[in-house]
Amino acid sequence: MKKYILRDPVPQNISSLFSMYHPLLQELLYARGIDTIESAETFLNPNYDLHVHDPYLLKDMDKVVERIISAIEHNEKIAIYSDYDADGIPGAVVLHDFFKKINFTNFIQYIPLRNEEGFGLNHEAIDLLVSQGVTLLITIDCGITDVTEVANAHEHGVDVIITDHHIPGKIVPHACAIINPKQDGCEYPEKMLCGAGVIFKVIQALIQDKRIDFPVGYEKWFLDMVGLATLSDMVPLRGENRVFAYYGVKVLQKSPRQGLAKLFSLLKINQRTVSEDDIAFMITPRINAASRMGIPLDAFRLLSTIDEGEAGMLAEHLNNKNDERKGVVGSMVKEIKKKIHDRDEEMKHVLVLGNPEWKPSLLGLVANSFSDEHNRPVFLWGRSFDGTQDIEGSNGSAIIKGSCRSGGNIDIVRLMEKAKDVFVDYGGHKGAGGFSVLQDNIHTLEQKLNDAFIDLQHETETEPEIIVDKKLLLDDVNWNTYSSVEKCAPFGYENPKPTFLFENIKITDMKLFGKEKNHLELRFKNSRGTDVVSIAFFSGPEKFSVPISIGNSISMVATLEKSLFRNFPELRLRIVDIF
Repeated sequence: MKKYILRDPVPQNISSLFSMYHPLLQELLYARGIDTIESAETFLNPNYDLHVHDPYLLKDMDKVVERIISAIEHNEKIAIYSDYDADGIPGAVVLHDFFKKINFTNFIQYIPLRNEEGFGLNHEAIDLLVSQGVTLLITIDCGITDVTEVANAHEHGVDVIITDHHIPGKIVPHACAIINPKQDGCEYPEKMLCGAGVIFKVIQALIQDKRIDFPVGYEKWFLDMVGLATLSDMVPLRGENRVFAYYGVKVLQKSPRQGLAKLFSLLKINQRTVSEDDIAFMITPRINAASRMGIPLDAFRLLSTIDEGEAGMLAEHLNNKNDERKGVVGSMVKEIKKKIHDRDEEMKHVLVLGNPEWKPSLLGLVANSFSDEHNRPVFLWGRSFDGTQDIEGSNGSAIIKGSCRSGGNIDIVRLMEKAKDVFVDYGGHKGAGGFSVLQDNIHTLEQKLNDAFIDLQHETETEPEIIVDKKLLLDDVNWNTYSSVEKCAPFGYENPKPTFLFENIKITDMKLFGKEKNHLELRFKNSRGTDVVSIAFFSGPEKFSVPISIGNSISMVATLEKSLFRNFPELRLRIVDIF
C-alpha cells in the first residue's frame, strides 16, 4: 500500500521572506526548491526577454548559422529530417515556418515511418535525399547517435547539421556541426531542452544575423509549436522550458494555425482557454497517432497547412487514426488479460508478455495500463521493423523490440541494468523505458528480469513515501485556493500539480459517467452544505483499497482543477488515490 506523508511546513525565515504571497503559494514555491524572491518572481512571472538564454552559448552555433545562411544564399536544397513524435514534428514545423517566412522554398521535409524505418537517420532515407539533390541535411530531435548514417551522407557530398537533445553516445557523428546542450564542451545553461526547443534556438541565432530579413519579434508565434513539444516530451518545466511552456500555451490560445483550429473544434476544446491538460490528453495523442498508426507526415501537414479545407480533412483523419489506435490497443489489452488469466502459476514480480504481431509503437501505451493495474513492472514486446538484420554477431537472429513501465517503486532502468546481458539495447528513465532483445534470447527475458527484481528489492530497504503538499478541508475547495495553485501552472514534468489530503470525508453521492460508464464521480458536502465534486477518469470503485459507497467516510489525495466543460467553469477535485 502506498504511504503518503505531508510535506514539512515552510521554515519561518522563508515564510517571512515570502510574506507578500498567499500562505499556500509560499508552500508551493518552497516545495519546488524556490527560496529567494528573485527565483520566486522568475517562476511566477516568466519573461521571454529576460529568461531566455543567448542561443550563441550553444556549442557550434556559429558554424550552424554560417552553413545555413550559405545554403540559403546559394539556394542549396535542404532536407529537414525530424523525428516522428510530438516533439520532432512540431520542431519540423518551426523550421518549415521560418524558411517560408524568409521566402526560402528550396527545402523538403522527411519524417521516417515509425514502424518501417524506426528512430533516427537511416541509409535508405539518405540515399533517397541524395538522389533528390539535397546538399544540406538538418536533423531535428534525432541524429546524435547515427554515426554511420552521417558518414554515409558525408561520402555523398551532403553536409549534416545535427540538432538533438538526446544523450550522445561514446562516439559522436562526424557532422558539419552539432547543436545539443548535452554534448561535451557545451556550456549552455539549460541542458534539458526538448528537440523543438533546440531548433528554436537555432532560429533565434539566425534571426540575430543581419543577413536574414525577418520581422522583429515574429519568432514568438513559433512558440505554439515549441510549447506543444515541451509539454509533450517530458522535459522539466523549469527554467527556460517553463518560459517556452508558459508562452507556448498563451500562443496556442491565439494561434492562427488552421489545423489546430479544426482539431480544437473537432474535440470541442475552446482554443481561448486551452490548457496543458488539453495538450497532453487530447492533442499530443493525435499527433503521435499519425506515426503509431500510419504516416507521421500527416501530423506535420496538419500543423503547417494554411489551407482550411486540407486542415479539416487532416484533423478528421488524425482523429480517426487515434480512434483506430484505441481499438488496436483495446484488442491488445484483451489478449494480454486472457494470457494472464490462462497462466496457471502465480503472477511473477515482473510481467513479461509479447506477440510478434504487436506493433512496438503501441506497447508503451498498453504497458502503462497494466503496470498501474497490477502495481508491478510490465515488459511487452513485438517484432521490430528490422526483423532479420545481423547485430553484434547475432547470426541473423531477429530483433524483438518492446516497451516497459515501472508500476510501483522500482526504477525500470536500474532493473534493466541488472539484467543487461539479455538486451541488445535499453534505455529510458525511472518510470518508463524501451528495449530490444535478440529473438534467440526472448525466452530467458522474464526469468532474468525477475531475478534482477529480487536483487533490486534487497537493495531497496524501505517503501518509498509519496509526499502530499498540504492537508485541506472541503471548505478550502474554493476559487481563492485555486488562484494560488493556478499561479504555478503550466504543470508537467518536475512541476507536478499540487496534491492535497482530505481526511475522513463522507461520500454523499456516487456515479459512473461517460459513454462506457468508465469514469467515477464522488460528491461530498462542505460545512455550508455545498457539493464538492471529485472525479477519477478510467476508474471505478473497485480500483481503490477501501470500499467506495454512499455514506462511507474515506481519506483522499487529490489535485484541484478548473473544468470548463460546456464552457461553464467548475472547480473540482481530480482523485489521485482513496484509502
